[in-house]
Amino acid sequence: MRKLKVGDWVEVCSREEILRTLNSNAELDGMPFMPEMFEFCGKRFQVYKRAHKTCDTVFPVRGRRVADAVHLNTRCSGLAHGGCHASCLLFWKTAWLKPVKGNDSSIANESPQELDSTESVVETSTKCLDPSDSQIKYRCQATRLPYATTDLEWWDLRQYLEDFTSGNVGIGRLLSGAIYMATIALSRAGIGVGRPIRWLYDRFYPLWGGAPFPRRPGLIPEAQPTPVDRLDLQPGELVEIKPYQEILQTLDTRNRNRGLYFDAEEVPYCGKTYRVAKCVERIINEKTGKMQEMKTPCVILDSVICESRYSECRIFCPRSIFPYWREIWLKRVGSKAPGKAPKQENQVATTR
Repeated sequence: MRKLKVGDWVEVCSREEILRTLNSNAELDGMPFMPEMFEFCGKRFQVYKRAHKTCDTVFPVRGRRVADAVHLNTRCSGLAHGGCHASCLLFWKTAWLKPVKGNDSSIANESPQELDSTESVVETSTKCLDPSDSQIKYRCQATRLPYATTDLEWWDLRQYLEDFTSGNVGIGRLLSGAIYMATIALSRAGIGVGRPIRWLYDRFYPLWGGAPFPRRPGLIPEAQPTPVDRLDLQPGELVEIKPYQEILQTLDTRNRNRGLYFDAEEVPYCGKTYRVAKCVERIINEKTGKMQEMKTPCVILDSVICESRYSECRIFCPRSIFPYWREIWLKRVGSKAPGKAPKQENQVATTR
């Protein structure tokens, strides 16, 4: 199969066809096929991104090269992984897909042959007990990414060429990324130009459709508690993300609010209105494979994703992770619940 590009139509293979590609760990080239993916078998999708690279969040965050994979507009429901709410974009190996000319209403028929024991391996390989503490450890594409990928250095220019030729990134985004990387390099050069360079960036970023310089420290000393506000947001509600400068007032100098990091990738969305997609209560920690409960409310917003515009060692990663938003960073649009003044609570939350 030729390399797939953004917009190409594909059909997900049947269960039987996919199961034949998997080893005894329900993997192909180290990439797990997960039970949540079965619902997409036989259906047709357009390629969302070519997954030729990704970000590894298991070990120190870094870029990684992925072979023969794409992203479709399909996300993990978490049903086989303890009800995880992360809604990760799924990786599809090209061996699990068939190219087609376009979309139609037809759906491929499942093979009438009996499925072998590999299907049960797909189900059972999702979790095990940690002998050290008897807690459940989950296994998914996110936890296994380091083992399904290879090294990719940020200075390998071939990746940026493929970003463009695959359709993942347009020329405008490539240029704005180059400007940002140059700004970062100069601001850290130690020659007294950091502040003027950041000032110039803030003055001219509208020319390339960017956002204000996105890596500023929060305003609360690290030892002090950060504020919390509870809006009791529900899926479907409209919210406005507060301006960046207001959000900085809720962050400590490590850019955390109650343990949750506010990332530079969230800055372009500040001041805009979106709909709540999901309330996040539990996620799998990719490093440990164990479930973590959110101690402070946070939400995922519809169509708000990490576009990896400002992530230096993994710029233009197509993984499209959903950022998590504290309710204190948001304002309800429309009818409002009775307001409560933000209060200070020294409680550590799950980080992401």
